[in-house]
Amino acid sequence: MSKVITPQEKDYSKWYNDIVVEADMADHSAVRGCMVIKPHGYAIWEKMQQTLDKMFKDTGHVNAYFPLFIPKSLFEAEEKNAEGFAKECAIVTHYRLKADPQNPGKLIVDPEAKLEEELIVRPTSEAIIWNTYKGWIQSYRDLPLLINQWANVVRWEMRTRLFLRTAEFLWQEGHTAHETKEEAIEESRKMLDVYANFAENWLAMPVIKGYKTPNERFAGADDTYTIEALMQDGKALQAGTSHFLGQNFAKAFDVKFANKEGKLDYVWATSWGVSTRLMGALIMSHSDNNGLVIPPKLAPTQVVIVPIYKSAEGLTLISDYVHTLKEKLQAKNISVKFDNRDSQRPGWKFAEYELKGIPVRVAIGERDLANGTIEIARRDLLTKEVIKMEDAENYISNLLEDIQSNLYKKALARTTANTFKVDSYEEFKKVLDETPGFILAHWDGTPETEEKIKNETKATIRCIPLNNPLENGICIYSGKPSIQRVLFARAY
Repeated sequence: MSKVITPQEKDYSKWYNDIVVEADMADHSAVRGCMVIKPHGYAIWEKMQQTLDKMFKDTGHVNAYFPLFIPKSLFEAEEKNAEGFAKECAIVTHYRLKADPQNPGKLIVDPEAKLEEELIVRPTSEAIIWNTYKGWIQSYRDLPLLINQWANVVRWEMRTRLFLRTAEFLWQEGHTAHETKEEAIEESRKMLDVYANFAENWLAMPVIKGYKTPNERFAGADDTYTIEALMQDGKALQAGTSHFLGQNFAKAFDVKFANKEGKLDYVWATSWGVSTRLMGALIMSHSDNNGLVIPPKLAPTQVVIVPIYKSAEGLTLISDYVHTLKEKLQAKNISVKFDNRDSQRPGWKFAEYELKGIPVRVAIGERDLANGTIEIARRDLLTKEVIKMEDAENYISNLLEDIQSNLYKKALARTTANTFKVDSYEEFKKVLDETPGFILAHWDGTPETEEKIKNETKATIRCIPLNNPLENGICIYSGKPSIQRVLFARAY
């Protein structure tokens, strides 16, 4: 393997892009701003999907699928939502191409095939879903309605970056309807907890749970809850959001139900989602200058075994042992690959799996067989150890747990070390420029002050942390009274 990763301390953006491309996760496509997710990257996304899907179903949700296209009139019906996404919408106006009579071999849009109503390619699905829910909900007996869909969405971004911001991306979006305001708020908080659990216990990425300011809220929501994570370069990443939508969409689409007293009322709603942006979070939380580092719980291949041999007989002897070890590990739900390809040398394979972030690598040669030992390398620390063959099964199982735990502890220590309390605007700007990270600072609660800080420093209020301690203070910008600190950072 001759692939070289740009050191992150030299050029963090180039380092990130090198890892995405060189670790075979994704590639740029022929469509500007869109990506091709390659098999290695998609396999990680599938592990994320499978894990989250089970978590959703364990909390009572079911999957459905809604159309990619939204009639413009439906999209406009929820004014705030439409306004919030207006600049990012892709619009279908015609449904047919025809040969260009002036230029044989070229196709042009058939002007006679204009749609009666333009269609929006979904940037989010509230409009089409709530129009559908109107026909599904008549009574309190139909509630709660707890539906999720796995889908793609399109938001026409001008500046794109693989996984973090692309014109089309994959995600899940939950859309639920409830009888009471309290139930809907409980749902939105519950799903935030699901996301935080996934981020910390599978992604090994510590997060801050909080709610957004009105300026940063999802268009059409009464409240937006968020999990915010800190990447290795000191920038924040919004890793998941859960929205309490109040009765806004129910009123826009006239979704009413007969309550237990027989009176008509509008339902209460939530929506919540995470996307392939989590792939970017995984890369920027754990990877290093040698390539990708994957937390074991999300690694499609957790253990790779590379044989080192000089003869066909040697490979046969090694293969017999590997077959037994592989069966024992798979019985513990550990995914194993035996790379016995003869087209590449062992050193090339070692470099490939290090670059691709496989958590554990096992090397075994003919001499190892004779000695009754194997060599085990762990990707997170780039260390190796020789152990007895009979210990391999339990050692590897424990090692995977240790790597998962170590990645979280390392990320948590970094987040803690890069979270600062500041009490003045000068100190705020100095920390942002010299030691970027999370900043806890007083804010006067006004959108005007928030906007001025954003325009002057490019730092935004990431969230007001849940269970935030109340603390009298002075806003760093306006000098007005403040009752609590909020979380600022520059962000992706």
